[in-house]
Amino acid sequence: MTDGPRTLVVPDLSLVVLIGVSGSGKSTFARRHFASTQVLSSDACRGLVADDENDQSATPEAFALLHHIAGIRLRAGRLTVVDATNVKAEDRASLVRLAREHDVLPVAIVLDVPEAECLARNAARPDRDLAPGVVRRQRADLRRGLRGLSREGFRKVHVLGPDDVERAVIGYEKQYNDRREDTGPFDVVGDVHGCRAELEELLGELGYELHRDERGRAVDAVHPAGRRAVFVGDLVDRGPDSPGVLRLVMGMVAAGHALCVPGNHENKLVRALRGRDVQVTHGLERTLTQLEEEHQDFRREVEEFCAGLVSHYVLDGGALVVAHAGLTERLQGRSSARVRSFALYGDTTGETDEFGLPVRYPWAQEYRGRAMVLYGHTPVPTPEWVNNTLCLDTGCVFGGRLTALRYPERELVGVPARQTYYDPARPFLPAEGTAPPAGARPDGVLDVDDVLGKRVVETRLAGRVTVREENAAAALEVMSRFAVAPEQLLYLPPTMSPSATSSRPGLLEHPTEAFAHYRGEGVAEVVCQEKHMGSRAVALVRRDGSGVLHTRTGRSFFGGDLTAAFTARLSAAAERSGLFDELGTDWLLLDAELLPWSAKAGDLVRSQYAAVGAAARAALPAAVAALEAAAGRGLEVGDLLDRQRRRAGDAAAFTEVYRRYCWPTDGLAGVSCAPFQLLATAGTTYADRPHAWHLSLADRLAGADPELVRATRSLAVDLGDPAGEAAATAWWEELTAAGGEGVVVKPAANLTRGRRGYAQPGLKVRGREYLRLVYGPDYTEPRHLDRLRERSLGRKRGLALREYALGQEGLERLARGEPLWRVHECVFAVLALESEPVDPRL
Repeated sequence: MTDGPRTLVVPDLSLVVLIGVSGSGKSTFARRHFASTQVLSSDACRGLVADDENDQSATPEAFALLHHIAGIRLRAGRLTVVDATNVKAEDRASLVRLAREHDVLPVAIVLDVPEAECLARNAARPDRDLAPGVVRRQRADLRRGLRGLSREGFRKVHVLGPDDVERAVIGYEKQYNDRREDTGPFDVVGDVHGCRAELEELLGELGYELHRDERGRAVDAVHPAGRRAVFVGDLVDRGPDSPGVLRLVMGMVAAGHALCVPGNHENKLVRALRGRDVQVTHGLERTLTQLEEEHQDFRREVEEFCAGLVSHYVLDGGALVVAHAGLTERLQGRSSARVRSFALYGDTTGETDEFGLPVRYPWAQEYRGRAMVLYGHTPVPTPEWVNNTLCLDTGCVFGGRLTALRYPERELVGVPARQTYYDPARPFLPAEGTAPPAGARPDGVLDVDDVLGKRVVETRLAGRVTVREENAAAALEVMSRFAVAPEQLLYLPPTMSPSATSSRPGLLEHPTEAFAHYRGEGVAEVVCQEKHMGSRAVALVRRDGSGVLHTRTGRSFFGGDLTAAFTARLSAAAERSGLFDELGTDWLLLDAELLPWSAKAGDLVRSQYAAVGAAARAALPAAVAALEAAAGRGLEVGDLLDRQRRRAGDAAAFTEVYRRYCWPTDGLAGVSCAPFQLLATAGTTYADRPHAWHLSLADRLAGADPELVRATRSLAVDLGDPAGEAAATAWWEELTAAGGEGVVVKPAANLTRGRRGYAQPGLKVRGREYLRLVYGPDYTEPRHLDRLRERSLGRKRGLALREYALGQEGLERLARGEPLWRVHECVFAVLALESEPVDPRL
């Protein structure tokens, strides 16, 4: 007997069931080989429900708790170990069912320790009082079921004798479908169905070089840039040369130049080659006839290849999933008969259509997963993105096309079929006006269930963003009652964080802190943009003059007629400046400021700011006059008089500030718009373009209609140049001294990754006088400034990044042509996050 270690191979996502009689050392084994958080002990669960680990009367409740916790862990994709005797078949059966419910593999580790040794261990434990007969019965149950563990459903069974227990080490293996470390790039090819000539042509279009054998048959294809093909299955049946397709794909897979998942036709072919009773229909008869012409060694290789194909692959860090019929999020990366069945056949409703074919449930319509899913199985005339999923079966064998998607470029490449090789049971080209599949939702239809309750939205920039249930309810109230029509509400701007608090006398904010923040994030260059004294606005402008202008909470700024006049003017300016033609679009989505502030906040100005200013101007001069008279009579009121004089000065300054933001307007006369960023056009987003590019477009709009469009002044700053920072600071001082609000400091490159993730998209640096509107007329008093300098910005900055990520995610979904509800999921989440408990003055 060797003294070396014995490795027990365990899938990294599985339910490990320890089996052994009391005293066999299961708990010691579990502590030695698994993390304490991975192990669920039946004894510990008894203690939780009955305050006594040995209270056998609590066993049903204890195991109910154990199963509940195990289910939570398995749903989350975490390895789980059950530490209980598990010697009875019915106890093990419930655990096998639990594993199957969560589509993970059950693994058995049996500690087969002699009865005498178990009795001795139990006797040495003061907390354990077990009669010898109990251990004897447990061991009898264990021995009775030992040989049948595989039949019970355990995918791996490790039986350890006394010597093996000490030598055991755990070795983890990845799921066969887990290729997350494989980042591509890939070329994902749809259903081939024996169309060898078209496959060779398509590979050539994709840039692969075909390698042929001495008989001129293609046996491999290599891409000079190292790209690899991924086949979605259904290589065989119906077409003229299934053996030729298999020979080429098998060669590519063997050489590492391709991956392949099985289709339902490969699954059926394997059973036919193994002599199983299958119906030789749907083109299988052609494949079997063609294979009869091949050498038996090749037929054996085909059987081994098709039988060894993995149900699906998870690739590129989990960002890409390839399965023949698609795969819902909860099944991705899992292993079970249910996973394989879904990957091969999809999910059916149990009904058949008028052609006798199964009606498939439109899972892609409800897909919410982070991963892109590429699949085939059900032919479509044209590939269309549905919730980040794409069907690549374009019916080549039925006279359509053979299609591939370049990943990650998302570029479709296809070649036409040379002829119709097989007549489909169901008409391939849908009749005009054909209704969508049962249960499918039209792209433009929204459902309240998509936004109600606690939601988690997947974003490219920030991962998963959580929306709390109470915040969603508040957002629904605003959006349903006040917002513009959903098809026009494509984006809501994120909140913006101020710069860190300044310690300079009399100031709360200063550019130096903003520069320091970005320098700390590794940003080399920033741009300072003038912050206009207006309201944040989003303008959707179409080439035909229609569109919408809404606030950062989705409300229209104006009534219908004035909005139409505004968008018509802005559209005409875009036409004159050549933007529609240059960008190849018929619509623009612009981030902007609308001036004056009173155009949106007139009621607020009158009811709050003007009222405060008027009351102060009426009361404080009288108070000052009374105190001056008292001082003239020799009373000691000097300190109080000075304070009231300062308050009167602060009130006058406060009034002066809000008046700068207000002026009369008549229709569009007096109204101006200052766009500073182009958010999106048809099929494209622009967060990767530097701010200088965006401002140059805004300048062109301003040049085309200077009365309506106002340019945004800016200054680029090299953060390695102190002179540049000094010049920008001097400009900020000049702007704010003249009554301006301040500046926004942004990474010059726009969307920028910093040292701790993506950098803040912008930090506002507001002037001393403007902040009177935010913090009150007398906030500059030292006692108030000292208190305000303790403000915390962490939550505000976190909120700004989450809202920015949601906004960009929505724009990217819009550019990809995803359904409106997918875009609105992000828009709604931004509005919901506005209810987060963050100081609104920041």
